[in-house]
Amino acid sequence: METLENSELCFPHLLNASCRRPKRSHSEAILIYVLLSSLSLLTVFLNLLVIISISHFRQLQTPTNTLLLSLAVSDFLVGFLMCFQIMLIDGCWLLGDGVCVVYQYLSYIITSSSIGTMVLISVDRYVAICEPMFYSTKITHRRIKVCVALSWFCSSSFQSLNLSDNLQHPGRYNTCLGECIIVINYIAGLADLILTFVGPITVIIVLYTRVFVVAVSHARAMRSQIAAVTLVTVKKSEIKAARTLGVVIVVFLFCVCPFFCVTLVGEQTVLNASSSAFVICLFYLNSCLNPVIYAFFYPWFRKSVKVIVTLKLLQRDSCEANML
Repeated sequence: METLENSELCFPHLLNASCRRPKRSHSEAILIYVLLSSLSLLTVFLNLLVIISISHFRQLQTPTNTLLLSLAVSDFLVGFLMCFQIMLIDGCWLLGDGVCVVYQYLSYIITSSSIGTMVLISVDRYVAICEPMFYSTKITHRRIKVCVALSWFCSSSFQSLNLSDNLQHPGRYNTCLGECIIVINYIAGLADLILTFVGPITVIIVLYTRVFVVAVSHARAMRSQIAAVTLVTVKKSEIKAARTLGVVIVVFLFCVCPFFCVTLVGEQTVLNASSSAFVICLFYLNSCLNPVIYAFFYPWFRKSVKVIVTLKLLQRDSCEANML
């Protein structure tokens, strides 16, 4: 009986201090491990293809694709962080309090920077569709790079301040050994909710609603052949890009909103690995879906993947290849 009880502990040799493992059948545990491991590898591989494509081929290095590159880097890192979540499926954290805090800290940075990138994508599409005459002057490659860098810097700085107590005292809020918990006070949690969710999501919805209305009006005008007379013509490629990125944003919101909704309705802003497993995995799934969306909607991505997989990427001057 004592052996059975000890086998349910994360650290059997520490009877009074160890956390207990959740009861789960062996087949269920194997299935979860296989699914999450496959999702992690697929996420890393697909987003690596996006990163290589945009970084290598000069023709793809446009302002809009620079934003997709930033998003792909976030998704690529999510694929690696998934390895830690896979460990938590067993119900025990075995890597120590320091690694636990770093894991949670990186998760927060990636989440907030991804949302920041989505805001920038919405702004990019808004200018392209609603103010096409000024797009080339307002949206430059250099400005986009600066905005992306600021997005990552602000996310890192804010989350460092937000999680300062946890970073200074790792494991302070753990109730037993084998637990991975961080606690955010009410004011910090409210600020995080407003600055990284409510505010950005509102901006995204408002801008894309305007983009949708203008895109529909342009489409109707082009069908009636009066666009050249009554409207400033928007390129069909820009409208197609807006539609594709709109899909990316909708899928992103669908996968990220549950995480913030759980935080919003919770009595305390406490993130426990076991209680938030579903919403975290849903967020991870989004990182795998983005490259799949590109494959369906962007011919240049399918073409670049073919070049990469066939190793034509190693040929001389391959970066100058026509991908469009």
